[in-house]
Amino acid sequence: MTAVAPVRVCSTAEIRAHFPALARRQGDDMVAYFDGPGGTQVPTEVVEAMSDYLYHHNANTHWAFPTSVETDEAIAASRRTLADFLGAAPDEIAFGQNMTSLTFHLARAIGRSLGTKDELVVTELDHHADIAPWRAVARERGLTVRTVRLLPERGELDWDDLERQLSSRTRLLAIGAASNAIGTITDVAQAAAMARSVAPEAIIFVDAVHYAPHQLVDVRKLDCDLLACSSYKFYGPHIGVLYGRRERLEALDVPKLDPAPNTAPERMETGTQSHESMVGAAAAVDFLASLANSGDRRTRLVAGYAALHERGEHLLRRLWEGLAGVSGVRLYGRPPGQPRTPTVGFTVDGVDTTTVARRLADRGVFVSNGDFYATTVVERLGLAPDGLVRAGCACYTTDEEVDRLVDGVRGIAAGLS
Repeated sequence: MTAVAPVRVCSTAEIRAHFPALARRQGDDMVAYFDGPGGTQVPTEVVEAMSDYLYHHNANTHWAFPTSVETDEAIAASRRTLADFLGAAPDEIAFGQNMTSLTFHLARAIGRSLGTKDELVVTELDHHADIAPWRAVARERGLTVRTVRLLPERGELDWDDLERQLSSRTRLLAIGAASNAIGTITDVAQAAAMARSVAPEAIIFVDAVHYAPHQLVDVRKLDCDLLACSSYKFYGPHIGVLYGRRERLEALDVPKLDPAPNTAPERMETGTQSHESMVGAAAAVDFLASLANSGDRRTRLVAGYAALHERGEHLLRRLWEGLAGVSGVRLYGRPPGQPRTPTVGFTVDGVDTTTVARRLADRGVFVSNGDFYATTVVERLGLAPDGLVRAGCACYTTDEEVDRLVDGVRGIAAGLS
């Protein structure tokens, strides 16, 4: 029997060679980017793919001349690539300006079929892009919105409260797969099963913006009807991606122009899209797939994500334990070893979060701070209005960068910097 060579996955050093931004300096220090939860850096392959499209193929769609045909082909290829990324079919992939815009568009479409006795369920753990659109359509249509509580001391949803909020009147459950503020990963498949046990026709909408960079999405296993993510969180350009179960996309009463295509998935895409960003999003997926050396695209994504997850767990533990050892630092959310992403939210006693971020930036360590539009999370943690400092590890993060962050926070907490 012929031996099968093991799959090789690129090292962190090899990955870093693809990111020109990592050569930036802040004073005497190399920049360490921990701002990935708000937007990752971009590899050369993504920029080159977008430039090639704009330089050589740029046109609008569905016409007979060559560059228009090439644009149609590029968009179709992007749908195939993102379908591999999400475990979907190409005609279940739509694009939009960002996840927030897509969700407002969806909410309006879904709301058109609902009446005053219908209920929508959202959660306190989510980014407000998965809360505000549903509240807006509820106001317009006279619907009831029920909100599932966050357990702040555990950094996770109250599952008993989810069960209480669901009923036979539930028409939609909007739930985040991972918290962009404190990193908690939520079992959305379990939540979907709970919703459908009492309301079989309920629509399950998943915000996977913070989940997709860290866990490979499989929409069939999640058993969701709709799922949105943003490619600029997984090394691509600023564009949103929507998965929709084919029959669900075909049935939605989507606001659209009469002459526009009425078949899935184009019926979800209002107006002319950013074709170069579609191409860039696909290039970001292909970059992630290129981290493993054998198999089809989905197989390589599985192998690459497994390796990145293992490295992320190591970085998370190093960061968490390092910060936990600094007097005056408070950490929020689940500790390592539980379902979470390598994104850590923390505060420093007596120092506001903007000051912490600025002082770290002076040392070349870039972190974000505030509420990150996860406003309710920050309120429930008792940290409004100042919020959290957020440090997120990405595929290019190193042990040395984590240690620099911890050393910087130690100096801030001790009043030395």
